[in-house]
Amino acid sequence: MAAIYGQAKMLIGGQAVASAGNSVIQTVNPATGEAVAEVPSATVEDVNTAVIAAQKAQPTLAAMTVWERAALLGEIADRLEQRKEELAVVVSLESGKPLHPEAVGEIGAAVQGFRNAAELVKWLDGSVVATEDPHKRVFSFYVPRGVYAVVTPFNFPVNIPVEYIAPAIATGNSVVWLPALGTSYSAIKLAEIMQSAGLPTGVINVVTGDGSVIGDALVGHPGVNGIGFTGSTETGSRIAQQGSGKAQLMEFGGNGPTIVLEDADLDCAVDAVFTSCFVNAGQTCTSAERILIHVDLQEAFAHRLRDKVQKTVQLGDPTDPQTTMGPLHKESIADKMDAHVADALQKGATLLCGGRRAAGFATDLFYEPTILTGCAQDSRVNLEETFGPIAPFVPFTTHEEALAIAAQGNFGLLASVFTTSAKHAFHFTERLRSGIVTINEHSNYWELHIPFGGAAGTKSGLGRIGGKHTLLAMSDVKTMIWDISR
Repeated sequence: MAAIYGQAKMLIGGQAVASAGNSVIQTVNPATGEAVAEVPSATVEDVNTAVIAAQKAQPTLAAMTVWERAALLGEIADRLEQRKEELAVVVSLESGKPLHPEAVGEIGAAVQGFRNAAELVKWLDGSVVATEDPHKRVFSFYVPRGVYAVVTPFNFPVNIPVEYIAPAIATGNSVVWLPALGTSYSAIKLAEIMQSAGLPTGVINVVTGDGSVIGDALVGHPGVNGIGFTGSTETGSRIAQQGSGKAQLMEFGGNGPTIVLEDADLDCAVDAVFTSCFVNAGQTCTSAERILIHVDLQEAFAHRLRDKVQKTVQLGDPTDPQTTMGPLHKESIADKMDAHVADALQKGATLLCGGRRAAGFATDLFYEPTILTGCAQDSRVNLEETFGPIAPFVPFTTHEEALAIAAQGNFGLLASVFTTSAKHAFHFTERLRSGIVTINEHSNYWELHIPFGGAAGTKSGLGRIGGKHTLLAMSDVKTMIWDISR
């Protein structure tokens, strides 16, 4: 099957290189089944070469002033903005998300991510530490950690990597990036844009291939000092073990509850749940994966949501301006949708709409927007991350029951609460184990500088990305103690 874009190569040490094993893998358009590009299938030898290149480049980057690094990031942002439409087409083809506005919007966010890192790094101040000894002066300041391994998913193949790569470069770290296999060509194109802006050779390196083959070699490499990861809880847990002892910034999965209380503004809540469930075909870690709703509101709310879905959602070719929802990215996600719907129905849920793969398309990865009511608390849609276009309703009667259901599954990335009571808003915010709680707002709402990450002890990772928080996480604090009496 001939690829639309032909064959691409990895970026290692500033050079476009093939795999040491001379093997390739095709990325595939989930909407058509056609090959998008051929990319190298990297080997452990390629990973080692990339890490060595990053090690060689890092001192040069670290020696640059903060202002010089900021200028480089600004140049990358300018070049990315100039090629926004071009890269958005590749993202749409590989990921399956609608070109307008989702893919184009994602590139726009990535442009801003580079600009934010360029500005924020200028104001990372150290400190002077008071001492008991009058002859001592103590200073603390931020220094680079070294080489970062960055491992990223398919669902936001440009913006999520930039959330790590831009702060890494800003703070003087070089990067070896392992992107999701299915969106590897998007990654290579982004890296080429970055390299063209004048980055020192070897600061950004991209290895492509099966993460199960080369992922352990990358995150466990002795030349890697830190790890940035976004992806599933299962993969993230494995990476955390393989990278034990290294600095880790890890964003895992979510199954965040959207909680609709009895006093909620239903117009506001319906609109927000619609956005939360069906943007990017539900393939977002902050999607409204389950809607906990007061039992008295469930039927009216679900029917209003169904009406909005039927009037608004247009499945189709992601490059068609009329399309509002594209296909799922891969078969394993569609299989999980099938399994979760079947499990919910077997445990007593009612299917209001969807629940099956859509007919009439070139692939069977198009999934009808799905609404389920009366989902049992032990159903998989309540306990696991579905990662598809699904709105499962789990009814409750009391606030305490809602909080208990919310804690089930032990995810802690994000929760949403709909209420007109400030008392209820604070009560739920303070008791939900979640990194973010939105009030009367859709669960996907985020701005690039807001701290984002999972609550401690949950399945949603550790640390915070976003704005200065990523910059701090990717820096070591070095302390200098000076005896001024000598």
